Amino acid sequence: MQARQFVAVAGNIGVGKTNLTTLLANRLGWRAYYEPVINNPYLDDFYEDMERWAFHLQVFFLSKRFEIHREMVSSDDPCIQDRTIYEDKEIFAATLHRQGFMSDRDYDNYTALFDTMTSFLRTPDLVVYLRASVDTLMDRIRCRGRDCEREISGDYLHALNREYESWCERASVATRVLTIDTEDVDLVTDECAIDGVLGRIIGLIGGETVPGPDVGLAVELAGVSTG
Repeated sequence: MQARQFVAVAGNIGVGKTNLTTLLANRLGWRAYYEPVINNPYLDDFYEDMERWAFHLQVFFLSKRFEIHREMVSSDDPCIQDRTIYEDKEIFAATLHRQGFMSDRDYDNYTALFDTMTSFLRTPDLVVYLRASVDTLMDRIRCRGRDCEREISGDYLHALNREYESWCERASVATRVLTIDTEDVDLVTDECAIDGVLGRIIGLIGGETVPGPDVGLAVELAGVSTG
């Protein structure tokens, strides 16, 4: 397998990114990098008062994900990432600004900083976008029971879903984007579904595909890798 490959798992809150990242890392023997949620000093405050803390939260994520991204691309090991730095601007900051939680001044400041920082970064070789409806996302969020996520609204998730669909179309110009509809796919306990998804992903990145059934997943592939 080609050395130093870089795969990113993208998708809305609660869609199952962390679980798929772990599954892929274990199956491939790659190094996994996870979203900085547990030690985030702004997350609880943000969900209680989004307008007050939106800018602070986005700058924190930008700083941490930039640090992680640089570590990944300078490593000799192939890696897989749970949520990309690009989603911070294209999905979350854009939604917060559009909904009035981030002022024009803060948004312009943030995007200028983001564009400067990411101009030095390499894009992923493959983005795996996990898609799910708002109702499914809400159910999964409730099941995992994070205190900081209790106040997440369906309207907010709907807005994020809309931005994800738009972003994936734009992202496919720069890299391959594999969209997997997880609405009726259990990537936690259904071994057949897990093998089907992993087989498709591993096949795209040139690895050894673990034999498994074709479970008829809704999959779309777009873009040509430039990595």
